[in-house]
Amino acid sequence: MTILFGAMLVLLAVFLIVRLYPPLGAKAAGSRLQAVHSSAHYAKNKFVNLIPTSMNAGFRDMLSAGKDMIRGIPNSRPRRGETAGKLNPADLENAAQSKVIWLGHSSLLVQINGLTLLLDPMFGTAPSPVPFVGGKRYSDTPPADVKDLPPIDAVLLSHDHYDHLDYGTIRKLRSKVGHFFVPLGVGAHLERWGVPAEKITEADWWDELGLQGLKLFCAPSRHFSGRSLTDRNTTLWCSWVLDGGQERIFFSGDSGYGPHFQEIGKRYGPFDLTLMECGQYNERWAAIHMLPEETVQAHQDVGGKLLLPIHWGAFTLSLHAWTEPVERAVAAAEKQGVAIATPRIGEPVLLGRPPHSSTRWWRKG
Repeated sequence: MTILFGAMLVLLAVFLIVRLYPPLGAKAAGSRLQAVHSSAHYAKNKFVNLIPTSMNAGFRDMLSAGKDMIRGIPNSRPRRGETAGKLNPADLENAAQSKVIWLGHSSLLVQINGLTLLLDPMFGTAPSPVPFVGGKRYSDTPPADVKDLPPIDAVLLSHDHYDHLDYGTIRKLRSKVGHFFVPLGVGAHLERWGVPAEKITEADWWDELGLQGLKLFCAPSRHFSGRSLTDRNTTLWCSWVLDGGQERIFFSGDSGYGPHFQEIGKRYGPFDLTLMECGQYNERWAAIHMLPEETVQAHQDVGGKLLLPIHWGAFTLSLHAWTEPVERAVAAAEKQGVAIATPRIGEPVLLGRPPHSSTRWWRKG
């Protein structure tokens, strides 16, 4: 009886945490749930990738990963100050000049067609439901202070993992953002956090949306979703195409390599700039996170002209050295003759205005 009572208390505690702890988000209901169930990419109560994608590591893989974690990875985090970079508000004054500013990891500020957008903004201290637990940000402060940002016309989210959708960041941004564009099911999280429903648009793969003359296409990625133990793949994950007429940008979100990149290129390419994930990978989970060499190939598949590697430089979420992703991406790009930009955090990349930053800043410090 004592064991049974203890187990019931644990289950009750888990239930209350899931229901009452805001950072975990919320489950879709009503019309949002209907849209989820109506998706062609939803089957057996979960979203599925376009091709088979296993995320279940075998016992041998789990054992070897555990050994790597215990052993530790050399140079897994930078020395203090190496990645310190800040957004300069003065760089945003000329919104007519299209530009992208990398804010570390997969967070980006984009100005295109005179609009200002944020992609996967994450200004929190750690990608975790409990901020004092988990891999801390390399820098002591985030790369941008929300109060210093201009009005944001839209936020685009790729999926609901903590390193891409941060509770604290959304709470700070919500009154400053005109609209939120998110994949199916993610709107429920935002509503729980105080974003009005009329400011949220959910999308399925291949949906075309618009924002004051800017075309937004929700495109596939090869990944998964979830913020707790009970909601794996109940929301969709995606990439985004930004088509301003004169300039086009592709944002990969998180993705393993797959044929969807070629399909995106056929439908929407070529692209002046691609924002491609290249970090937090491992051979054991390459199906959901590209290796850097695949990042360069995916850039070519979509018809990219200039590659900006993302998903690195802010947190350690895998088992490689913190500089390994960009080093491998640069080496592969040079071998393939691909133009690559490697800006420091907070440094603008201007579209149509070469030369682009290619300094090896991470080797300094």
